[in-house]
Amino acid sequence: MHLIVLIFGFTGILGKLITIDAEPLVFWRCAIASLALGLFLGVERMLKRFSRKATLQMMGIGLIAAAHWVTFFAAIKKSTVSVALATLASTALFVSFFEPMVMKRKLDFREIILGVLVIVGLVCIFSFETKYKLGIVLALISAFLAAAFSTLNAVQIKHRDAVNISFYEMLAAAAGVFIYLSLTGGVNADLVNLSHQDWSWLLLLGTFATAFAFVISVEVMKVLSAFTVALTINLEPIYSIVLALLIFGEEEKMTAGFYVGAAIILGTLFIDAIIKRRDAERRKAKGALDGEESSS
Repeated sequence: MHLIVLIFGFTGILGKLITIDAEPLVFWRCAIASLALGLFLGVERMLKRFSRKATLQMMGIGLIAAAHWVTFFAAIKKSTVSVALATLASTALFVSFFEPMVMKRKLDFREIILGVLVIVGLVCIFSFETKYKLGIVLALISAFLAAAFSTLNAVQIKHRDAVNISFYEMLAAAAGVFIYLSLTGGVNADLVNLSHQDWSWLLLLGTFATAFAFVISVEVMKVLSAFTVALTINLEPIYSIVLALLIFGEEEKMTAGFYVGAAIILGTLFIDAIIKRRDAERRKAKGALDGEESSS
């Protein structure tokens, strides 16, 4: 699982290394990933057809995912990997508001408090890294879209398998970005006339860091508990920041205020994971007790 999270964290590094704009970058990422997943599903004979309603739902979520990735990579290009990833960790704040609406449950007061702490962390980053304001705003928009994307997928996964969902969504994401590029004059020779280095990074991003990492992460969840997975995924910004410092050096060194803000956000994510673990254990214990009482 740590290897997979490290790979996910490396996507920010790849986004910085690839020289093309965010929109064509996302198009090629989604196109390559959907092709890789399609081949995997075909070989394993797992590719499924769904109803028109289900297909449209997945396509809609795919478009949200595309917008999330475009703003994510744009944030990296307008700031740094460290700033973008630390700000993107605020996704949990938006999920705390999205999830009750989608899942039709009450707002959790504890999540609101944790959300306020995330805002405090963001204010610290915003106050000290003023030259990266545009990158921070783009990363916040990306976090908002990531929350919508992941919450809606939490509903989809109850009815369909994750690999097919990912395939249809990435296919729709690639098509959506391609249409956008067509309307804005982005479909031209520059879309394919990329440097050998960019093609190499894109292939790595689309296959290894997207399709492969996703499939393996699903397999890992058969062995590890949900808490372990959630806690490990929270390490992604840390891995990304460390990798960025090692690869890009001085460019990724931030002020002390940035690291205070990032620590507050990441600390909040760990607290949230611990609270949810305790809640799950209490529900499990209560269920076992109720079962014993009913049997007696």
